[in-house]
Amino acid sequence: MPAWYLIRKSGNFTETGAKHHIPAAAARLMRNRGIEDNGIEAFLHGGSELLHDPGLMKDMDRACNIVAEAVREGKKIRVIGDYDIDGVTSTAILLKGLQRVGADADYCIPHRIHDGYGMNEEMIRIAAADKVDLILTCDNGISAAGPAALAAKYGITLVVTDHHEVPYEEQADGSRSYILPEAAAIVDPKQEDCDYPFSEICGGMIAYKFISYLYDHRLPGNQYTAVYEDTSFRRSLFQLAAMATVGDIMPLRDENRATVREGLKLMASEPAPGIKELIAVNGLLGGSISAFHLGFVLGPCINATGRLDSADRALSLFTARDSDEAMRIAGELKEINESRKSMTDTALKMAEDELSSSEYSKDTVLVVYLPECHESIAGIVAGRIKEKYGKPAFVVTNAEDGLKGSGRSIEAYDMYAEMVRISDIFTKFGGHAQAAGFSLKKENLEEMRRRLNENSTLTEEDLRGKLMIDMELPLSYVNSDLLDAIEIMEPFGNGNPKPLFATRGLEVKDVRVFGAKKNAASVKVMQDGRRYDLTVFRQTDRLLERIKTNPVISAAYSASWNVFRGEKKIQIIIEDFA
Repeated sequence: MPAWYLIRKSGNFTETGAKHHIPAAAARLMRNRGIEDNGIEAFLHGGSELLHDPGLMKDMDRACNIVAEAVREGKKIRVIGDYDIDGVTSTAILLKGLQRVGADADYCIPHRIHDGYGMNEEMIRIAAADKVDLILTCDNGISAAGPAALAAKYGITLVVTDHHEVPYEEQADGSRSYILPEAAAIVDPKQEDCDYPFSEICGGMIAYKFISYLYDHRLPGNQYTAVYEDTSFRRSLFQLAAMATVGDIMPLRDENRATVREGLKLMASEPAPGIKELIAVNGLLGGSISAFHLGFVLGPCINATGRLDSADRALSLFTARDSDEAMRIAGELKEINESRKSMTDTALKMAEDELSSSEYSKDTVLVVYLPECHESIAGIVAGRIKEKYGKPAFVVTNAEDGLKGSGRSIEAYDMYAEMVRISDIFTKFGGHAQAAGFSLKKENLEEMRRRLNENSTLTEEDLRGKLMIDMELPLSYVNSDLLDAIEIMEPFGNGNPKPLFATRGLEVKDVRVFGAKKNAASVKVMQDGRRYDLTVFRQTDRLLERIKTNPVISAAYSASWNVFRGEKKIQIIIEDFA
């Protein structure tokens, strides 16, 4: 279990709360997240005014000039995206935005299995055969040096928009030599010399900013003036950017928080085409949509088709001709996601069986080979392994040409930097500190595992992990005022975690297991003479074993409102216990 740390940030929370008309508990929770007094109003009420000027991004003006000229001259434009939720939504934003102003634009999304991640040389050859004049990438391209060079050879203009880390080679002195693709313009806030004030935005957000800048600065004055003023159309694209921000697990700080909060409001009041039907088939129409729904209900439906089928189907949801077609596609996406869940459970069981072997006991970095696992779910399985074992995890599967894999990391381990150190092992790789994808030859698999573990400096404390507790709070303090304070903090997600509390001396009186997989339980406890009903969704087996010997526990818990059939109740969930 992780080590618990109580956040101890001081301040006059009563005074701060009164100043901003919020409960003192909310003021304290914000302070715990590093939000100072002068940032509270923006955190609470900030909207579109918090979005930074797209023109601050390096090459944004140049990129939009190039694309605007191609639009005016009727040149053939191809958008090349990616197969995950960020790639699909950013492709939809660029494609719809360009076609709306009469551009001769189409798209290409790589097939996860046949093509792998991002733009490749075969796509360039096909584009040349199709007489494409300009390629515009989204959510990829920054690491596509080879395909970019081939595009230049064919005389195809390349404009890259991406948000991933710029590839580099580590020099002997520890410095980095960055490798940029050959392109007419590169829009990526991760570039070392980019002045954009917040680099942690997703590909969908960059695509939205690109279209906004294109409309506002490079195309006004022609016959499409009415299009630029169509705020409803822009709001529909903005919702896709908000969905991508949560789906690609961007930190919900700065403009990301404003984007998601405003996007969720729009999804509730005027959901964009495609999003509306996806909300409906998942039984959420008419209710409030939260970041949780984007990340764990709607988003996986978009991702699943890129994993098990073709991401073209997910894209078609956002480009459907009418609501009937969109509803049919949304239903198909939901069914595919159900299949994906079943496959993931099977693969995770195989991984657990493999890792039970003693040969992995000393590994601080887990590299597990699952030849029977569908390569498209390797990343999900790696994430589950990381959560269960508290170690960085790489899942490797068979591919058409060698092996492919995905990794998910813990906070203390920069996965991308460690892969750079052994870059000769891979035929292709990319990613960032917390997640990565790669290809390699089968004969290099054991060497990958060996070198990653030899290079690892992870300590027992790193592997144990940390659970950050906002307050030590007896259950009797969980009331409507506290839950209203918590509600103010939404949306929750990466960078703005749901508040976590801790309490001692809970005497477990009864545990009733429920759920199809028997992995959840209703827990009745006593504290200070009062009875409380709690719920646990994880570690149910460990809890049952623990109370056999000692029924008194300390619990780290979250609390929220639970609305069921119109009835609003307090729900307390045990997140961890000791």
